[in-house]
Amino acid sequence: MSDRLYIFDTTLRDGEQVPGCQLNTVEKIQVAKQLEALGVDVIEAGFPISSPGDFNSVIEISKAVTWPTICALTRAVEKDIDCAAEALKYAKRKRIHTGIGTSDSHIRYKFNSTREEIIERAVAAVKYARRYVDDVEFYAEDAGRTDNEYLARVVEAVIKAGATVVNIPDTTGYCLPHEYGAKIKYLMDHVDGIDRAIISTHCHNDLGMATACTLEGILNGARQAEVTINGIGERAGNTSEEEIAMILKCHHLDIQTNINTRKIASTSRMISSLMNMPVQPNKAIVGRNAFAHSSGIHQDGVLKNVETYEIINPKDVGIDDNSIILTARSGHAALKHRLEVLGISLDEEKLNDIYARFLDLADKKKEVTDDDILVLAGAERAASHHIKLDYLQVTSGCGVRPMAAISIDIAGEKFQAAAEGNGPVDAAINALKIIIRREMTLKEFTIQAINRGSNDVGKVHMQVEYNGSVYYGFGANTDIVAASVEAYIDAINKFPASLGKA
Repeated sequence: MSDRLYIFDTTLRDGEQVPGCQLNTVEKIQVAKQLEALGVDVIEAGFPISSPGDFNSVIEISKAVTWPTICALTRAVEKDIDCAAEALKYAKRKRIHTGIGTSDSHIRYKFNSTREEIIERAVAAVKYARRYVDDVEFYAEDAGRTDNEYLARVVEAVIKAGATVVNIPDTTGYCLPHEYGAKIKYLMDHVDGIDRAIISTHCHNDLGMATACTLEGILNGARQAEVTINGIGERAGNTSEEEIAMILKCHHLDIQTNINTRKIASTSRMISSLMNMPVQPNKAIVGRNAFAHSSGIHQDGVLKNVETYEIINPKDVGIDDNSIILTARSGHAALKHRLEVLGISLDEEKLNDIYARFLDLADKKKEVTDDDILVLAGAERAASHHIKLDYLQVTSGCGVRPMAAISIDIAGEKFQAAAEGNGPVDAAINALKIIIRREMTLKEFTIQAINRGSNDVGKVHMQVEYNGSVYYGFGANTDIVAASVEAYIDAINKFPASLGKA
C-alpha cells in the first residue's frame, strides 16, 4: 500500500453548490491556479452537463493549470459522459468522475431499480467513460448507508470494468467514524483486484464528523481524500482540506501529501472572499481565533513555551506576524506582489483600478490587510451591475430619528429618495425600497469585521426574498451602512429581470 495520499479538491464543484457562493469563470480560474500552487493533485472543476457556465469553466480551467488532474463530474448517463469528455479536451491530465447511488434507499426510491440493474449501469458507465480517458473515477453515491457486502460487489465490478479510482461517499454525513473506517477496511479485505484502484473518501459534515470519518478512511487504506477549502459544501459542508493536511503533518502518520501547508491561510482567505462566505472565528486551522489565547493561564503558558498550548506553528499554515503591511505609501509593485502571493494575477488596467480603490481605502485605514486586498480584487463584479449606489447620506444619533437619503444609478439614470427607519441601516434600505418598488423581504443579515478595530472594513452578507426566490448579496465598506446598502443592491442585481423605477 502506498503511503502517498492524493488530495482531490472539489471546492469548485461540491463547494460551489452552496447557495450564494457561485463564481464566474475568471474567478474559478483564479481559484484553480491557487489550488495548483497549494499542491492539490486533482481539481474537480465542475459538472459540465449541468449548465453552459460549468461546461465553459471546465474548459478554461483545463487550459489554465498544468500539472493537477482536471476532473469533471457526470451521472452514469452517456450524454453526461460525452459532455464531460468534450469539456476536458484541453486538460493535460483528465479524469471523468461518474457514478450512481448504491444504497437501498437510492435504488428503490431514486431509481426504481434493483441491485443487479444498478451494477449493470455502473459497469456500463465506467466502460463508456474509458472510451474517452484512461483515468475514470466511480462514485457509489450514499455508500455510507450501503450494505458492505453489496458495496463490495459494486466496487469489484467497476474495477474490473476499468475504474482507476473508486469513491466511497458518506453522502448524508451519517456514518460514525469507526463505521466508515470499518467500511473501507471491509472493501480492502474483500474486493478482488482492490490493488488495481485507489479507494477515495468523500465525507459530508451533517453531524460534524466529516474530518474524523475521512481520517478513519485513510487509516484503513483509502489513498485519496475528497475535500474542500474551509470545509465548504452542500448543507453542513465537506471534509476540510486544511484539517486533513495538518492532522497528517502534526501526527507524523507517515502518510504524505503534496500540499504546501504555508499556502493554506492565503487560499482560505481567497475562497472566503471570492465566495463571500465568512470563515467562523473558531474554525480549526484558518479561523481568526485559531491561534488566539485569551485565558490568563493559556497566555502564561504560551509566553513560557509556545508548545504548551499550540500544536501548530502559525507559519506552517502561512500566518506570518512579520508579513509586509500595505499602507497609503505602498506603491503599485507592493500591491501587485501581494495580489500574486494571494493567487491573483491582473493586467495593468485592472491593477490600476484596484490600486486607486486601494489608496482610497488606505486613507481610511492605518493598515490594509490581505482580506482587504481580496475584497478590493473581488469588487470588480459591482462595476458591471445594472443598478449601482450613487451616494448615501445618513443622519443618526441618540435622540435623533434615523434618516437616510440615497441616490441610485439604474442603467445610467439617477433616482433619489429619502426615508426614516428604526436605525441607519433600516432607514437606508427603506429609502432604497422607495426607488426599487418591489415586494422584497430581507431574510438574513450578517455583518463580519475582517479583523478588529473601529476603522476596519465590514463585510455584509444578505439574503433577500423576491417573487418566491432567495437572492444573495454581498457588500464591503469601512462604513457598515454603505456596506449594507451595497449588499442589498448586489442581491437586487441578481433578480431575473432588470429592474427600473416602478
